[in-house]
Amino acid sequence: MSFESVRAFFSAHAPEIEIIETAESSSTVALAAEAHGVEPGQIAKTICLRVGDETMLVVASGTARLDNRKFKDAFGGKGRMLGPEEVLEVTSHPVGGVCPFGLPAPIPVYCDVSLRRFDEVVPAAGSTHSAVRIATERLAELTSAKWVDVCQ
Repeated sequence: MSFESVRAFFSAHAPEIEIIETAESSSTVALAAEAHGVEPGQIAKTICLRVGDETMLVVASGTARLDNRKFKDAFGGKGRMLGPEEVLEVTSHPVGGVCPFGLPAPIPVYCDVSLRRFDEVVPAAGSTHSAVRIATERLAELTSAKWVDVCQ
């Protein structure tokens, strides 16, 4: 279902973007980088967090780490990462396949500036064996993401 929701999203909003399916898992940054022949930083990892009652997705470079001070300054509180069951419930995507596409309901999406050093990034596409190659600015545009600086 999750993969299909991502397929439907791209069919409706960006039919020129092809979903890449791999035989091997791409559920971690290292595995995804190897599967797609890119450096780990070019993998666009999606982190599902909650601050107070607000759930959000932060998309960052695969090698970036959240900076607690920057995050708190940007969002007014400490971010708590959701557990696997909560992530699946909120996004419909399993951990390792989480992406900001094909969501069951609108969730605020934020792109960290760590992505901007790449013209093209590779985020997951709703499963642990799928991804897309997408221009960084197009990723932000398609997801109505706001740019933030919350990583080290």
